[in-house]
Amino acid sequence: MSLDSLNALKEQRSGKIAEMRTMNDAAQKEGRDLSGEERKRFDALDGEVRGLSARLSDAEKLAEFERLETRGETISGNSPEGRSLINYSLSKALGESRSGALSGLEAEWHQELARDRAEVRGVMVPTEVILGGETRALTTGGSAGNMISTDLASMTDRRRAALKVESMGATILRGLSGNLELPRLIGSGAAGWVDENSNSNRSDASFGKKAMGPKTVTAEYELSRRMLLQANQALEPILRADLAYLLAQALDSAALRGGGANEPTGILSDTDIQSVTGGPFSSDIAADLIAALETDNVTGSTGFLTNSKVMNTARKIKDADGRTIPLSELFHNERVESSTQVPTDIGGSNDKNALIYGEWASLYIGYWSGVDLLVNPYHSDVASKGGAILHAFLDADVITRHPEGFRYAEID
Repeated sequence: MSLDSLNALKEQRSGKIAEMRTMNDAAQKEGRDLSGEERKRFDALDGEVRGLSARLSDAEKLAEFERLETRGETISGNSPEGRSLINYSLSKALGESRSGALSGLEAEWHQELARDRAEVRGVMVPTEVILGGETRALTTGGSAGNMISTDLASMTDRRRAALKVESMGATILRGLSGNLELPRLIGSGAAGWVDENSNSNRSDASFGKKAMGPKTVTAEYELSRRMLLQANQALEPILRADLAYLLAQALDSAALRGGGANEPTGILSDTDIQSVTGGPFSSDIAADLIAALETDNVTGSTGFLTNSKVMNTARKIKDADGRTIPLSELFHNERVESSTQVPTDIGGSNDKNALIYGEWASLYIGYWSGVDLLVNPYHSDVASKGGAILHAFLDADVITRHPEGFRYAEID
């Protein structure tokens, strides 16, 4: 549906709402209820407004999907969008951005991603190219010196904390523009039995909404002068893997217990998400977490996420005969994953471990546009050395759309 058609639907709906408001205001001003004819017209308008709202919602969803498909931001599989990013060079984009002369595929993506942004500080890069504040300096000496050769073997990655939130099944929204409000049903109507020819008992559904808005996470690298001159394509795996990890790690951590304000509100900081009684880990606590979601009729892909300390304890639990009890039995055949991203310092005394159980699709991660990369050679730390600071800015947010889809326990 075209933009003009969407606007026409919005105008129709606004006109009908205005008529309903006029009728209601007039009746209230006169201290009376709506007359029979007014009630009939009001109810008819109500039905038309609801119908228009449903059409608008469907049309806006389709428009959003079409916009994302046109951008080709999803690069998984063998899709046409994936092939469009195969030849994208991050190091080329950064190098050309220093001279302000982007060209080729990198220039096309920059122009597309910057279209809806009021300000662009560097070069815009698709999130898939980057995502898969620690500061370090890369020089041509030491381990970084091994990247100058044009014949490079596979690079051995450093040890990193496992990023689990997205892999647990969180819902990913890409290419967002403006704030996003996600409606949800809080309470539904009720059914009941009545006598013949009796009126049914009306009960109303109640609705709520969760809002997402862009919040900025940043990371930075210090690049030496020789690295900028000599690395070329050798810099590509470093930028894609290491810089990406810094941004993804911040998002993963915020999704777990971000405190709000400048960062997202994470699962453990969401006041609408309840805990169950904790203590030393046992299969009973795992059962209580599962039961809590079952009580709220939560269905979907569920799983446990905790840290290495809880997992270590669980692996040592033995039965009466001294045989180790399998994790599948302790966690009642539910999926269980661990990551050092899961905090070890929650609770009143800041010494408890988090054991989270949830229907992970209820967790939404949203990305606005792409990653904004800025090469800054004027920073005081590098200006006299001829190097540059590489700043990365990502606008994203995380919300728990359905808080009843999660529970957690504080484990000793």
